[in-house]
Amino acid sequence: MPILKEEPSLYPETLLDRLPGESPDRRWYAVYTKARQEKALARELLKHDVPFYLPLIKKINVSRGGRRRASLAPLFAGYLFLFGAESERIKALTTNRVSRVLAAEDPERLLFDLRQLRQLIAADAPLTIERRLSAGRPVRVRRGAFAGLEGTVVKRRGETRLLISVDFLQQGASVEIDDFLLEPLDL
Repeated sequence: MPILKEEPSLYPETLLDRLPGESPDRRWYAVYTKARQEKALARELLKHDVPFYLPLIKKINVSRGGRRRASLAPLFAGYLFLFGAESERIKALTTNRVSRVLAAEDPERLLFDLRQLRQLIAADAPLTIERRLSAGRPVRVRRGAFAGLEGTVVKRRGETRLLISVDFLQQGASVEIDDFLLEPLDL
């Protein structure tokens, strides 16, 4: 059980359900924060009604005495995704919590990747953070909790994993999966 109550990681709740091009005055940005400032920035953006997504995962910490504490940690350390107009981007910069802001070159692809990550996190499966992605076989999950997800097969220590990536950041998360649940994507 987390010590603190869970804070919103997606504002508004329907942010990732929007259609691409629905808000022509807004853009997707990957906001790289100063060290350990992701949640604080999310709280400030929430105060100002600025749409954002901060993917959080459960993390168990064990103290020296063996006590286990659960917390919610950002999936991508240092990153928060902002969907805003130029004035909202500037508002984020004025918080003194931001290191730099990167505009998404392919917002439709980023939105697709973020939707898949949200589904992967919602399944509450143990995730492994993957960095600097290597090319593999593109696949789709046929059935099960991850049905419909598209990703890449990777092998880690002899186990098959489904890698869901955010190409824009060249990072992603993977989950162990049985290969019989996968079907190749014809590109």
